[in-house]
Amino acid sequence: STLLFFLFPGTDVGVSGGSTSKENAAVTHITAPPSLLTTPVQWPLLVTQTPAKEKAKEGETVVLNCHFNSPQRPSLTDLTVKWYKEDEKGQMDLLENNVTVLPNNSRVFMSGDLSQGDASLVILNVTISDHGIYFCEVTLPDGKVVTGDGTKLRIRRALGLFGIEESIGTIIGVVAAGIGGVVVLIIVLTPQLRRCIPCMRQDSHQ
Repeated sequence: STLLFFLFPGTDVGVSGGSTSKENAAVTHITAPPSLLTTPVQWPLLVTQTPAKEKAKEGETVVLNCHFNSPQRPSLTDLTVKWYKEDEKGQMDLLENNVTVLPNNSRVFMSGDLSQGDASLVILNVTISDHGIYFCEVTLPDGKVVTGDGTKLRIRRALGLFGIEESIGTIIGVVAAGIGGVVVLIIVLTPQLRRCIPCMRQDSHQ
């Protein structure tokens, strides 16, 4: 019998025994070179939304920040971003696959640079209907979805020529409370003033 040695670059030595026929030769052990190993790469991607709460006045521009942080820095341009809003009416998609999906709406768009891990959302000329909780959702190339904690947006209504932001009810309440306090003060002091007036007259005569 003949012993055959099979040498492969970057592999362990394989030993086979028996016939010299290639059909009967068997390699007992082969270690593939590291370059041929295909192990899945884990991307511990984090999605951060700031701030947790945001407020704006009607007509203003709002920027909702959404950033990615990955220690291994994967190719962020391969990621897809979705923004959606939740309010009392339910969920509404604003942006999918990095593109605005709202029909006839150019007020909402993504302003960040994905290659820099930035997927911030801009809302122009906000209205009362824009209130709600906004979520930034990222889908990795392997299909894994990572969602931020959300940003709650509250819109304040602008009233009057001077942009008064508080409600009319609050203003009326403050004014009424002030008037009420003055009335109570007058009622309390009136009897004392009546008693003091004769005293003041006597003092003036003396």
